[in-house]
Formats: sequence, C-alpha cells, structure tokens
Amino acid sequence: PRQPAKTLWYDRPRYVYLEFCVEDSRDVKVVIEDQRLVFSCKNADGLEFYNEINLYARVNSKDSREKRSNRSITCFMRKWKEKVAWPRITKENIKPAWLSVDFDNWRDWEGDEEVERAMVEQYAEV
Repeated sequence: PRQPAKTLWYDRPRYVYLEFCVEDSRDVKVVIEDQRLVFSCKNADGLEFYNEINLYARVNSKDSREKRSNRSITCFMRKWKEKVAWPRITKENIKPAWLSVDFDNWRDWEGDEEVERAMVEQYAEV
C-alpha cells in the first residue's frame, strides 16, 4: 500500500520549494510538469510513498530540479510568473493532511533574491 510522504513547501520570488520528508529514500521518481508534480519513492523499510500535486500556478518544468539527501527530497520549481506570491501550493483550495507550510524557510521577500540565487546555485552544484 502506498501512502503520501509528509511534505513541506515554501514560496520565493522566483521558485516554489517542496520537501518530501522520507529518510533513506530509494527508487525516487520526480516528474515535474507545467501544472503538476508527481513524486514517488520507497524508504529503507520498503514502504511506498506517492504524492501527486496539481499546482496552484504554472511552473517552468525545464528549469526545475530535485535534490535528494539522507532525510528528504527537495524540489525547486521555477515559477512561470516570477515575483507573484503563491497563497498555496495546490490548485484546489484544500489542504491535504500530509502538506504543511515550511515556516522555518518562509520569510518576507524583501531583499530575498540574493539568498534565493545562492540556494539554487548550492543545489545545482550537487
């Protein structure tokens, strides 16, 4: 049986970030489309995780990536319309139980573009 992975998200001027919290993930598959993201993987115990998100707005799937670590898989998706805040990550105005705002990374955008650029470059180096 599949279950959704606990997911955190936050918004930036140019990118939207999603973090799927699965430790020791394997068989990770991330499909980023213009209006949808599909994530699946297994953990060390063989549990299967699956999340499908119809996105609030369009993203540039060609300029979007994911990065896997021991504790999670982080996706960053380039917004089609930059500097437009997303009030939520989902197209539908409902909040699934597995989805939360990442308040540790959520902040006002004022002067945030340099920080964001550094984050994206850090991910790109891996």
